[in-house]
Parts: sequence; structure tokens; C-alpha cells
Amino acid sequence: MFKTNEYFDGNVKSIAFETNEGPATIGVMAVGKYEFSTSKKEFMTVTSGKMLVKLPSSDEVKEFNKNETFIVEANKKFNVEVNEETAYICFYK
Repeated sequence: MFKTNEYFDGNVKSIAFETNEGPATIGVMAVGKYEFSTSKKEFMTVTSGKMLVKLPSSDEVKEFNKNETFIVEANKKFNVEVNEETAYICFYK
């Protein structure tokens, strides 16, 4: 039913589940800097806290706050920095 994921020595944790529109995860990140890879297109929304994100299509870091969403295409890498514990939901297409 649910699948739990743990990354970066337990500093990022998520729970995967299915929605009517496809797979999704909800998760939390501890303070730190992370590089993620995508296998599907991802729609990530911050639900608590904030993320500093460097998207693969940009040389700039952009801040995403609660209820803001960014999109990362499939088979790309992106960098995230969080300076406070932050929660998110991610939909995969």
C-alpha cells in the first residue's frame, strides 16, 4: 500500500502512494544540501518551510515557499538546499 523511502543518511524521508492521477510522495527534509535525479517528470510543492532550488534549466537558485511548485523534467538532476526542516508533496507524470 505505502512504500517508505530514505535518502542521504536518513535526512530525507518520504512515503510513496498512488493517487487517481498517478504516483506521488510526501516527505520531509532535514537542514542540508541535496542533489536529486528524476526518472519521471516531477511536480514538487513545498507544504511547510522553504527550499532553495537550482533547476537543471537554470544557472540561478530560486526560493520556493509554502504552496509554491516547481517542475523538473524526467532524467534530470536538480539541487535543493533547506535551512529549516521542510515538507513537500511530489507528483510524478
